[in-house]
Amino acid sequence: MHKSILRLAGLALAAGLLLAGCGGGGVLSGGVNRPAVESTERQFTGPAEGDTIAVFNTSKGEIRAVLYPDAVPMAVENFIGLAQQGYYDGTVFHRVIEGFAVQGGDGTGTGTGGTSIWKGNPYPVEWSDSLHHYAGALCIAFSPEDETSGLSQFYFVQAHPGITDEQKTQLAEAGYRQEVIDAYAAAGGTPYLDYTDTVFGQIYEGMKVVDEIASVAVDENNRPTEDVILNSVTIETYTAG
Repeated sequence: MHKSILRLAGLALAAGLLLAGCGGGGVLSGGVNRPAVESTERQFTGPAEGDTIAVFNTSKGEIRAVLYPDAVPMAVENFIGLAQQGYYDGTVFHRVIEGFAVQGGDGTGTGTGGTSIWKGNPYPVEWSDSLHHYAGALCIAFSPEDETSGLSQFYFVQAHPGITDEQKTQLAEAGYRQEVIDAYAAAGGTPYLDYTDTVFGQIYEGMKVVDEIASVAVDENNRPTEDVILNSVTIETYTAG
C-alpha cells in the first residue's frame, strides 16, 4: 500500500468517521451492542499462551489487552517500562469521546504532558499491516504539531460496530486487504488513523468497561466531569484457562 494513497483515503474517511465520533450521540451507559467478531486477523484471535498482556485496573472495572512487541517493539517497550515504574498508577482518563476513543496516560492529568522511558524523549510511529484501528485497539497517538506525541499517552478505540459501504469502497481503493475490510465492517473502528498512529495492543476482556467510560458526562473539552481513575497497569504473561 502506498502511504500517500492511505493518507488521501484517511482524509475522506475522517470527514465522516471523526465527525461522527465527536458528535453528541447520547449517553449509552456502556450499552453498546458488540457482536462477536469472527476473523482470522491477529487482533481477533485472542492471546496465546505466553503472550504479554496488560491489565488496566480502573475505577469502572478491569480491562485486559494483549500486546504486540514483535510488530511494534518501541511502543510496547515504552508502555511496559512506564507501567512497571508505576507511572500510570492513579492517573485519569482525560479525554473521552463516545463513539471514538477513550484517552489517558498523562501523568499530569491535563492531556498536555507525558514522558517516555528514554529520558522523556519521543519515539517514532510504528505500524504493521497485521495491526489496525479496530474497536478495542490500544494505540499511541502521533501528530507532527503535538509535543506529547510518541510518549506515555494512549487511547482505546471505542468506535461502534460497522462501517458504511462508502467507507468499505474507500478502503478497497486504498489497497486494504479484504480481510481487514471485513474485520472493520464487523467490529467498527477508525481506519483513517491507520499508518499515522501506532496500534500496540488489543482488548480481549473488558470492552464493556471502555464503553462505560465512554458514556460518562464530559465538558466542552471532552474531559469527564468526574474523574475516571486508572488505578494501576500491571504487565503479565497470559496463561490459558
